[in-house]
Amino acid sequence: MRLSMVTTGALGSKILLSLCIAALFLASPSNSYGGEVPEMTLSLDKCITIALSNTTSAKKAENNLKLQGADVMRSYGSFLPRLSATAGFTPYTLSRSYSSNGATINKTTSRSLDITITTSLNLFNGFRDYASLRSALNKERAAEYTLSRALESVIYDVTQTWYQVLLDRELHDISRENLLSAQDQLKLTDRQFHVGLKSMTDLYQQQAEVEQSRLSVIKAETRMQRTLLELLRRLRIDPQKVTLEADPLLKMPAAVKPDKEKLVIQALERRSDLKSKSMESRAAQWQVRASRASWYPSIDLAFTLSSGGVKYLNPEYTYPPLSEQLENSVGYSAGVNLTWALFDGFQTRYAVESAKINQLNQQLDYEDLKKSIVIDLHQAASDYSSAFSQIDTAKVGFNAARSAFNAVKRKYELGAASFVELSTARATLFNAQSNLSQATYNLALQKSVLDFTTGNIAQPQ
Repeated sequence: MRLSMVTTGALGSKILLSLCIAALFLASPSNSYGGEVPEMTLSLDKCITIALSNTTSAKKAENNLKLQGADVMRSYGSFLPRLSATAGFTPYTLSRSYSSNGATINKTTSRSLDITITTSLNLFNGFRDYASLRSALNKERAAEYTLSRALESVIYDVTQTWYQVLLDRELHDISRENLLSAQDQLKLTDRQFHVGLKSMTDLYQQQAEVEQSRLSVIKAETRMQRTLLELLRRLRIDPQKVTLEADPLLKMPAAVKPDKEKLVIQALERRSDLKSKSMESRAAQWQVRASRASWYPSIDLAFTLSSGGVKYLNPEYTYPPLSEQLENSVGYSAGVNLTWALFDGFQTRYAVESAKINQLNQQLDYEDLKKSIVIDLHQAASDYSSAFSQIDTAKVGFNAARSAFNAVKRKYELGAASFVELSTARATLFNAQSNLSQATYNLALQKSVLDFTTGNIAQPQ
């Protein structure tokens, strides 16, 4: 019995020691993966910078631009002569042959070395190389405009999400203020109930109002967290503690009606994606000319330099060394080659028709985008003008709702108004304040849409 108690005591001491060590490790600061993540402060400019460096679409557009640059280099190389070299070395060759009288067989052993250098220059191929070069240059310009538009899209997307996060944060603050107001009213109603000025029904209704306001706060916080995660998704960074700086540029611009016709002219001149489509259409036109080149002959200038030597291993054959043979047996040849495919099974005809169809489709895409820009710009200008009217209306509604709530609240505290009137006035004030915040940020959002549609989004240097 004593032994069992001693063993149990020892085991308990070990367990207690293990728990102390574990508590010590848990209490000590750690920089491991499970440690506390430092808080990050984000501004709109910082978000845009992070998104531009991390976004996949911009990286793909940049990679495509590099590829088009390599294609231009390849097209320039078509005007340069081709150069190739071949060399062959045979270390051992055995050949057998009959003698002149046919009575004996002669064996010959040797090693040989042959070197040939060939160069050729195309003199004419139906202007295929020139058309291919012009097409490659236009494609490179198109890739540059595509990259520029991809960066503008990233800036626009991040800006829209940024303002949405700020709006949801402000709506969350409004919900919390409404909850605090309802809680203060509950405290007053509770005191009035105990002195006999309010009924049990009024107290229960006020309690229900508080819980309803608390539910609105929870929903607003969930919506704010979801929008914040969407912002982090666009920045392609891990979820962490983030603090958003208030946007100092969120100011009320002058209520000027935008000139739609002038904006359309600006958009058609500045939109990078429209310029890209135009360059792609021009590239397709040059591809048609390149496809027609197969109907014409091809003329090439060729020059060949060759040398070789053989060293016999038989003692009866005495030849100079291979190095001397290579030096003394150098041969030259120059010629002009003409190639003309008289009939290729209508392959050239199909290639030309295919290039024509591609050029027509590119032109249709260009015209469709041009029309879409005009329609989108008219819609964006109308929404931008409407945003000013919404702000004016929201301001008037908010001032009226605030005055009405204060009046109803005083009457309710004096017992001259019912709880339904107070609850209705509070809900009206809450909606009016939310509408004013939404109208304010909607103006910023619509201004961003108008700039993106016009092509006026400034890119960081």
